Amino acid sequence: MTTPTTSRPPSLPRLGVFKFASCDGCQLTLLDCEDELLGIAHELDIAHFLEASSDIGTGPYDLSLVEGSVSTPEHVERVRRIRDQSRHLVTIGACATAGGVQALRNYANVEEYLATVYARPEYIETLATSTPISAHVPVDFELRGCPIDRGQLVEVITSFLAGRKPGIPNHAVCFACKRRGNVCVTVAHGTPCLGPVTHAGCGALCPTYGRGCYGCFGPAATTNLPALVPLMHRDGMSDEDVGRFLHTFNVTAFTAVEGEGPG
Repeated sequence: MTTPTTSRPPSLPRLGVFKFASCDGCQLTLLDCEDELLGIAHELDIAHFLEASSDIGTGPYDLSLVEGSVSTPEHVERVRRIRDQSRHLVTIGACATAGGVQALRNYANVEEYLATVYARPEYIETLATSTPISAHVPVDFELRGCPIDRGQLVEVITSFLAGRKPGIPNHAVCFACKRRGNVCVTVAHGTPCLGPVTHAGCGALCPTYGRGCYGCFGPAATTNLPALVPLMHRDGMSDEDVGRFLHTFNVTAFTAVEGEGPG
């Protein structure tokens, strides 16, 4: 007589979600997936995600999603530990992929900032710069945005489960505007717009409502800033205005394209 055995499901891939210097907006985008998140939860073991649960699982992780920039000495050591424990590491959002808006401090004196913001700056441990995760460890994929698009996030996670490359577009926001049938705000109204040089992902949200693109998703794969800047000058922007327009959410990314810091 044989003893019946109970079949056990194979172990699920383990997901870790981690935060560095950021506003939590990209992690909240994952929680905002709602119905999609329920489906993902059946295919993944969500081992570490403090935004969603205090039940913390240790590594190793098959997929780690990392939000935020590296801004303190402790961050440097921590991101290296996460990388060592992660089979695949994906950075999510402008902070993790380009240093975030806080990287504006890279072009100023951090000691002056500390003295201005904190009553006791001697208790603050910080680096002089805010840098993307890729400046410290190898990254398998970068998902841009401030915040990221939830549809693109689901695509990245499902592509990992399927063992394929994420199908994230590399074209500029202008392409999305054309698909939506938008009238070009720059051509028609003289509104400054970073759509021609910004990575698609938002669905051309701002131009759809008559506003210029603010560059939330960082530089597109191919950019032609030398052609765009004269249009901004034509529409009344000074060199200083252009510099400020470019240096917000993705300051270090656009600086790399320009080859210089904010004016």
